[in-house]
Amino acid sequence: MVPLKVLTLVVAGQGQPSVLVLQPVEDAPVGKARIIPIWVGPSEAAQIGMALEQVKFERPMTHDLFLDALTNLDARIDSMVITRSKGQMFFSELTINQGGRLIRLDARPSDAVSLALRQGAPLYIEEEVLDQASFPFLFKGENQSEEELAEFKTFLDHLSPEDFEGIEGL
Repeated sequence: MVPLKVLTLVVAGQGQPSVLVLQPVEDAPVGKARIIPIWVGPSEAAQIGMALEQVKFERPMTHDLFLDALTNLDARIDSMVITRSKGQMFFSELTINQGGRLIRLDARPSDAVSLALRQGAPLYIEEEVLDQASFPFLFKGENQSEEELAEFKTFLDHLSPEDFEGIEGL
């Protein structure tokens, strides 16, 4: 398993899918990276965005309610793993630790990422899935300028699921 981090979340307009961009935490040559784009719906993007920004509301949202229930059952999110992909669809497991007992649950990656981020749990991807579903991306410098980040956002904005049709392993 390869550790992941959230590189960015590109929230699209009405009726358009948003893109969660994950990046493996790996030794890569400076300026080179692999990215894993995952298309998510607007409500999923909102939940991930709230988790990234650590937004808290007066009343619990669904993911917060789930975590509160886990806490009251003496359990917590241990990790999430992207286990496979089929076309542009990803599959993941959420691992819950309850008193040393690990419980694995099938979960949509958007929900698993949102819950793991809220709990500070690590994100992973199976190496085989990373090799099949990642794309190379070159960064011009270690500290990206606003221009480079805008260029990356433009790149993501113009990606569509159809761009990946016919790619071996997808």
